[in-house]
This record gives sequence, structure tokens and C-alpha cells, in this order.
Amino acid sequence: MWHYYLLLGVRSLRRNPALTALMVLTLAIGVAASVSTLTILHVMSGDPLPHKSARLFVPVLDPGPLAGYTPGAAPDDLQMSYRDAKNLLDGKQGLRRAALYGAATTIAPARPDLAVFLSHGLVASRDFFAMFETPFRYGQAWSAAEDASGADMVVLNRALAEKLFGDANPVGRRVSMEGVDYQVSGVLDDWRPLPHAHHLIGNDYFGAADEYVLPLASAVRHHIGVNGNMWCTASSKPGYQGILDSECTWIQFWFETASGADRAALQDYLDGYAVEQRRLGRLPRKAPNTLYDLRQWMEELHVVGQDNRLAAWLAFGFLLLCLVNTIGLLLAKFSVRAAEVGIRRALGAARADIFRQFLIEAGVIGLAGGALGLLFAFGALALIATQSEQLAVVAHMDWQMLALTFALSVLAALAAGLLPTWRACQVAPALQLKSQ
Repeated sequence: MWHYYLLLGVRSLRRNPALTALMVLTLAIGVAASVSTLTILHVMSGDPLPHKSARLFVPVLDPGPLAGYTPGAAPDDLQMSYRDAKNLLDGKQGLRRAALYGAATTIAPARPDLAVFLSHGLVASRDFFAMFETPFRYGQAWSAAEDASGADMVVLNRALAEKLFGDANPVGRRVSMEGVDYQVSGVLDDWRPLPHAHHLIGNDYFGAADEYVLPLASAVRHHIGVNGNMWCTASSKPGYQGILDSECTWIQFWFETASGADRAALQDYLDGYAVEQRRLGRLPRKAPNTLYDLRQWMEELHVVGQDNRLAAWLAFGFLLLCLVNTIGLLLAKFSVRAAEVGIRRALGAARADIFRQFLIEAGVIGLAGGALGLLFAFGALALIATQSEQLAVVAHMDWQMLALTFALSVLAALAAGLLPTWRACQVAPALQLKSQ
């Protein structure tokens, strides 16, 4: 019976092609507008490591001076001083620990056809790779011994490796960066998490991928500067060493624990560390020490802005407006079939049969609207992607959004068809037969 009603629904599309086309077009435009904005919101708010985001934590201490501080106020900066980062790395808490900051270095290629150019990347401790599950095309991260000794090693991303060495495996070869020869220990495969949750402060959430990763100890030894935010609330000694010894915050720190249940123990450790540092004359504000898991960290830094959420709500409001118009068109379509309904009721069809038939017809319109809406959504996303490089990264549809497009279209059509279908079921057979 359902198959029969489905065939009737397909045939009904041809009875009044102009009215049917208008309903399908109205539904398709509403679905395309809502799905395209929801797709961007979905990508922007995505969890790059959903299976372990509850085990990744960012600690926030407040090393600012007491002068001018209001108790209970938020920290001046959410990053960490080098002194605290070094102490937490040496503390061996959690499963893994990673300290990192952004860098910009000049690279002098060995190839004669390439001039010196500026490259942007990361400085990080070794656990960064395992913590964020970076895929390797060649080689691997530098060893723990090399990390501790500050060996001059580097991990390149695929694009930079191919630019410098072509398609050859460059592991073991050297790259001149800021006048220092770094040995290539590995090459990352295509890796561009969205958003760049590992490095949100001072970095574009959806910008270009990091081109290289240098060891923290090596970068500090060679005075590789910060490309990003640095917050200093008090004067520091001049020079790079003065920054290392100061309370300036410029490093982002991550803990990985074995399970989310270890959060309380990690918080106790962080509080104990703060107490110990106060005995040494540091952290005079005595502010609470905070741990953010990955999802909380993204929310704290407003990765998804209010304007993006507002755009999604407006798009769904437009879809609601399209549904109201579709309801009116369905009422007009079903009202002219009152005689047909009256005859079917007189021949013994129950109201439930009429309801199922007309609701399935509305679902067929929803499928047609979903197919057309999907084409419109792809076109809208392609147009949005041309506006900027950042939008080009997030304006793409995955299989989840593909399924949502059809589901949303069919559900919208069924919702729009409820009232017209109910009205069609109220036809009195006797009145219709008398009028014929």
C-alpha cells in the first residue's frame, strides 16, 4: 500500500506542474539557505579530536602583578610564561604534556631556483605530535633524547617538504632556517584540523596549516621569536633571556590525561604548583587556577562567534517562512481534489488512508525539494568560498550534512503537509457526491 501511495504521489506532481514546481522551488530555497549556513557553523564548531577532547586540558595560571588587580577579575592573558611552561613540562603530570608557540622564520633553500622566503610554523615540545595525532608521511618526530638536549631537528609539513625537496623523501636532509641548519626528522602528511584547536591564541582558527614544527629547547637556544600574542604586565630585563625569565605570557600549554576522570587530580596538582610558586614570591594575585578541556577551550575563545550563530538562526527563520508558503500552496493543491477524496471515502476508504496518501505526496515533494535544495546549497557554498581563504576552508559539505539536507527537506515537507492533509481528511463524502 505504501508503494502504491508513493506512485500516486509521483503522479500527482504532474497534475499541476506549475504549482508543483513552485512548491519544490520554495522548499529548495529554504532548505539551501538553512543548510549552507548550518554547514559552515558545523565545520567551525567541529571537534577535531572527538574521541579524546575530554582528556585534553589547557591550564591557565595568573602570573600578573597585584597592582591594579580586582579580585575575581579574569586573567590578563590565557597563555603561560616560559617559566611556568618549563616547570609543568618537567612535572611529568598526565599522560603527555605539550608547550607550543607560533614562529615565523626565514628559510634559505638549497635549490638555486628558490630565493629566501618567510615561513610560518610552530615551536613545540615532542609530545605535541602524539597528543594531537599528527599523521606522518615520512619519518617521525624527533626522539625524547633529542627533545631534552635541544637538538636542531625539524618536522616539515607536506607542502613545504615538496617545495624544498620535490617528491623525494627528505628525512635526514638539512634545512637552513634563521641561519641554523636543522635536520629533517619527519614530514607530516596532509593535516589541517578545523578549527586549529591546538593553537588558537594569536593564530587564525581556520587559516593556513603550520609549515613546520621546531623543538622547543632548540628554538629557545637559538632565540626563535614569537609570531603571535605576547602579554607583559611588568617590565622585564632586556633581550631574549629577559623574556624567558619574566612573567610575560606567550606559550600555550596542553595536558593529556589517561581519562577524563583524571581531571580532578590534575586540578589538585595545578593548585599545589601555584601554592609552591607563591612561596617563591610569584603569582601574587592568588587567582583561581583553571583547567579547560578542548571543547571548553574553544568556547572560551569564541571560536564560533555570535554572528555565525545569528546567521544560522536567521536562515532557519527563512526556512520557516518558506514552510508557511508551502502550506498555503499545499492547501490550494489539496482543496481542488475534494471531489476525489469524497468519492474515495464513499467507496470505503478510511480517513487514515487519505491521510497517508496525501502525507506521502507531501514527502515526495520534500524529496524533490531536497534534491534541488542540495544543488542550491552547493552553489551557495561555492559562492561563499570565493569571499576569502578562511571561508573557503569551512564552506564544504560532508556526508553528515548531505544526509541532513534530505532529512530536513522531507521533514519540512511533511510538517508543511500536516495541516493541508488534515483538512483534506475532513471532506464529507455526501456533500461532495451531491455537488457532482
